[in-house]
Formats: sequence, structure tokens, C-alpha cells
Amino acid sequence: MSVDWLSILDAQGNVDESLEPEMDTETLVKFYRTMVLTRMYDDKALKLQRQGRMLTFGSSLGQEATAVGSAFAMKPDDWFFPAFREHGVQIARGIPLSLLYIYWMGSEDANLKLPQKNFPVAIPVSTQVLHAVGAAWAAKLKKQNIASVVYFGDGATSEGDFHEGMNFAGVFRTPTVFICQNNQYAISLPREKQTASKTLAQKALAYGFEGIQVDGNDILAVYSASLAALEKARSGGGPTMIECFTYRMGPHTTSDDPTKYRQAAEVEEWKKKDPIKRLRIYLEKKGIWDQGREDAMIKEISGEIEKAVEEAESYKPEVGNMFKYVYAQMPPHLKEQMDELEGFISKKKRE
Repeated sequence: MSVDWLSILDAQGNVDESLEPEMDTETLVKFYRTMVLTRMYDDKALKLQRQGRMLTFGSSLGQEATAVGSAFAMKPDDWFFPAFREHGVQIARGIPLSLLYIYWMGSEDANLKLPQKNFPVAIPVSTQVLHAVGAAWAAKLKKQNIASVVYFGDGATSEGDFHEGMNFAGVFRTPTVFICQNNQYAISLPREKQTASKTLAQKALAYGFEGIQVDGNDILAVYSASLAALEKARSGGGPTMIECFTYRMGPHTTSDDPTKYRQAAEVEEWKKKDPIKRLRIYLEKKGIWDQGREDAMIKEISGEIEKAVEEAESYKPEVGNMFKYVYAQMPPHLKEQMDELEGFISKKKRE
């Protein structure tokens, strides 16, 4: 049993011209800028957490091509269901940086302001797969020309929710695109110790639909595979699973110490495959990027990030919101807790 492998842009920035997608300069630069913005957003979040200004955070360092490439293949009307490491998708889909920082600073008020068709972050592993398949099925029943895209990690493919969602999608031919960010570790567990499958993409074959493995550090490959899968889904061709073979260069979250379970030499090898460096080399070879443009872009993004952090830190969350959105009508015990907390806060303010 095997699945296809797609790679277009190698680690040295060389492109396979027979597979190179037709893209204009503006789009390529947009890809690059969004990847760099995602990395700088991520780096700032990590620093804020270390300074005690943000809560636990899951870095996407090294996985920018998977997120940004697939996001730009989507249309605004497509449903998007993230796990907790899809910052690049959220940024590419126009979610303001300040909202992302507000969320990771601990206020779910940010979720109230998400643009339509963008679901909140799912912290439980794999539960969002079921939501995505359900949304896709509804779209199919309503004869809407849209797709549903769900993201998850390699560890999620060993969860029951994943298999239930895949089975349902296969039986009902839902317009779902399953994007697995195989970053080689389920927290500290290596991919090889988690499943005996040769690839994760081949799990789709068991459910009767296509699975493909792509170089997840190659944005051209991720974009091309995602675009094809989405067009197939919207035209009634059913689901696809895309396994993006990538690497988490940072910790699982800010609560993790990866030096306890992986070797520094392994990380150094993957740094040579950095998705941002290879795209920059590609752009330079095409004569559309240079150090001057790089410097100007970094300065612009730095200002954008600092402004977003300032907005996020000045935001005053509404305390009552933590009680309001689990039930359509708040049950008495939650109302009692909310009233007690608001009374306590009012008392403290008077003291």
C-alpha cells in the first residue's frame, strides 16, 4: 500500500519546473510575507509568555509552509477548523493579530469577533475533525459550493474522533479536506512509536478516499495539493487527506522541554530544510526579492506586531463572558457562580 508524494521546491530553492504552479509575483510575495509575519508573530508570543504577559502557547516554528500554503488555496466561504498551531492559517485568512494575542492572553472574547467560517481553536485532540465533517455534510445537503478544511497533528490520527470523522466523510462523500501537520512528534512521542502505518496519508485509503503525502516545508507543494483537493471537494469529488511532512522546530508548547526527548543534531538537520529560507532563495533566483525589500518588510511587520500587542494588552475582557456561551440558556448553577464572581469583583473595587 502506498500513496503519492509531492515535492516541487527543494531545500536549496530549486524548483521542479514540470510541477511549478503558475503564480504571479504579487502572490508569491504575499506567500513569503505571510510566512515571515507568522514566524515573527510566533516569536513575539513566545517572548510575551516568558515575560509572564501571555499564557501557555503552542509555537508553529518550522511549520509555516503547511499553514500558509493550504490557507491561500482556500476561499473565504470555505469552513476552517483549526487545532492550536494554525496561526499561519488564521493570519492568512485575515484574523487580526490583536485577536490572536487576546486569545492566547487568556480571553476567549477573541472568539466572539472571529470572521464567519473561522472556527475557534480546538485544544482537545481531534474533536474538531467531527465538527468539520458535520459542517461539510451540511454544506452538501444544502448544495452549497464550498468545502470544509480541518487541521490536526500526527498524534490526532490515533484518536477515535479522527477515525469516526474519516469514516463518515468516506461513506457520505463529504467535501472535507483533512490536513495533517505531521511534525514528527505527538508532544514527546516520536511518530514511529505512535503508529505502525508507513505513512499517515494511507489511512485515508482504508476509508475509501484519496490520501497524499507532501513535503510540508515546500509551500508550492502544499498549495498545489490543497488547491486540487479543494476543487475536487467543491465539485462533488469527495474528501481528501493531505499529510504534510514537516517538523516542529520549537517545543510542543511553552510548558514543554524538547531537549528531554530529541537530539540537537536532529533539529539542526531540519533547520536546513527551513520553509521560509527556501522560498526566499526561490524568490531571489526569480529576481523578485533582495535584501532591501527584506529589510523594509521586517521593519513594517515589526511595527504591525507591536501595535497588535499594544491593542491586546489594553483590552479589558468582560468577566461574564466565561459563563455565557456553553448553553443557549444559562443554567441556574452557572448564573449563581457568575453572580458570586461579579459580586466579589465589585466588592474588591470598593475596598
